[in-house]
Amino acid sequence: MVSPVYTVEARSNADGLIKPGELIDLVEVTPLTLNDRRIYNQLLENAWDAIDKPVTHVIAKSSLRGSHNSNDRVGDSLERLMSAVVKVSVIWEGEPAIERVQLLGGNLESMRPDGMLEYEIPARLRKIIRNSQIFARLKREVMFALSSKYALTLYEMVQKRGNLRWKASERFTLDSFRGIIGVPRGKLSSWSNLRLRAIDPAVAEVNALSDFMVEVLPVKTGRAVTHVELRWWRKDGDATGAADRALQFSKVGRRTKAEGRTEQVEVGQGTHTTPSSILPGLRPRPAWLDSRGVALQTETYETARLRHPGYDIYFVEGEWRAWAQGKEPARDPDRAFLAFFRRYAEDNPI
Repeated sequence: MVSPVYTVEARSNADGLIKPGELIDLVEVTPLTLNDRRIYNQLLENAWDAIDKPVTHVIAKSSLRGSHNSNDRVGDSLERLMSAVVKVSVIWEGEPAIERVQLLGGNLESMRPDGMLEYEIPARLRKIIRNSQIFARLKREVMFALSSKYALTLYEMVQKRGNLRWKASERFTLDSFRGIIGVPRGKLSSWSNLRLRAIDPAVAEVNALSDFMVEVLPVKTGRAVTHVELRWWRKDGDATGAADRALQFSKVGRRTKAEGRTEQVEVGQGTHTTPSSILPGLRPRPAWLDSRGVALQTETYETARLRHPGYDIYFVEGEWRAWAQGKEPARDPDRAFLAFFRRYAEDNPI
């Protein structure tokens, strides 16, 4: 009889960090943001060597705040993670069961900007991780390049399943899929809104930046969409190279921004700045937006991303341009877009 291989035996390496499969296909009872999910993955990675033991882990706050100078967002994320309740599918006495757990235990944060954070993994969650036998290996550069929580969750789902030899698709009820990717209750209730605002942008990002191609297809019962089918397949060499180049955009962009330069790219008969080549975590501006108008200033995209984490910046830009069509052009398009984005976020919370 072959002995089982447990997730805790795997180690992070240059190919990516480890995340137990049970913590990927969970359902958030308390919604989390994209930043919350990134920070949580970093906390898991930092604690991994003793993840199943009742010990306190320590990490520098500076490693969690990314490109932001303030620790305020780290503290906000920690509080949401502490209060977050998730539902995890487990096996209990040989039968499928649902276990409800908290993601993060007590923690102690130094008030120094360059200080440390002490934190604990809750006991029930440690038990789930200890018994896990399926995991995903997540590339750090992809995790930080994806610009929405839906894209990050879809990426994790595919990374968990991508290397299965006997399986290339999986069917979910629509409700369970909504729960796994983190759609808040009462939001994006129709299939058309869910597809347009969450699924399609997430699929586009994962296809552009990961090692896999993915599809999310509706499955109807009668006239209603009741299930979705997730399909995936590994890219060939040319497509993998294109994904690597897409990831390089953000690396080049950090250097370009630090030097105070912008890049001009030919578009039809004119030029425009490419915000995705400047801002880390922002995917390339979709080609369909080029026909709607010249790109906004790079600072505008960054401001929108920081003010409204979790939203698809380019989708909202498309909504703004559609709304503005036929109206008198704004004197200051950048300010007009940010004002529209504020109202949009108020009307469409995630």
